[in-house]
Amino acid sequence: MKNPVLYSIVRQNYSTSLPVPVQQLYLLRHGQTDFNVQGIVQGSGIDSDLNERGRRQAAQFWQAYQATPFDRIYTSRLRRTQQSVQQFIDAGILHEQHAGLNEISWGTREGTRITPQEDAEYAQVLTEWTTGNDHARLPGGESPAEVAARQRPFIELLQSRPEDELVLVCLHGRALRVLLCQLLGYPLRCMDGFEHQNLCLYKLHYTGSHYTIRNFLDVSHLAVG
Repeated sequence: MKNPVLYSIVRQNYSTSLPVPVQQLYLLRHGQTDFNVQGIVQGSGIDSDLNERGRRQAAQFWQAYQATPFDRIYTSRLRRTQQSVQQFIDAGILHEQHAGLNEISWGTREGTRITPQEDAEYAQVLTEWTTGNDHARLPGGESPAEVAARQRPFIELLQSRPEDELVLVCLHGRALRVLLCQLLGYPLRCMDGFEHQNLCLYKLHYTGSHYTIRNFLDVSHLAVG
């Protein structure tokens, strides 16, 4: 069965004639951490560092995109996002941290290994999300609706700065999915249609009225070097 999100994106890319974009957004998931390897949920409450592979991924992204004249960089307030783009920041590009870009909170489950196969409550919450209940959450955690609400001021900030023609945003897996749904006009129940992996890139064009996706789950830079 075709993924409806992917099908819609592909159709949009090939049927829409874009004017010169006002703004290009590079949306990047952070590099690998030891928690990623171990299958432990981090969320907004675990401020982990990149591991050796994550630092190598960050270096590969720098090698591939160091010549891109980014006007500004945004990261969450968690170290793993800033570490993923630190070489760009060190090069003097304007950088801002925003808590609105932090990962979803997994509440009392943060710092533990949970999978849908092993944890019925976790599996139920994920099912609730895909069936449209974007207010479901784990105990002490956030819902996708709450993540979307705290992201909206950041989206408004982006749109208030059209002079920033090339923008790099580094955030987290679930937060990335929520942000893509908001920018592209999809309901949050579609967020799992946006696949991700460490240091993957989504590229969007903003025309001043709508966003169009141009690169989907791009990891070509990880083959560099």
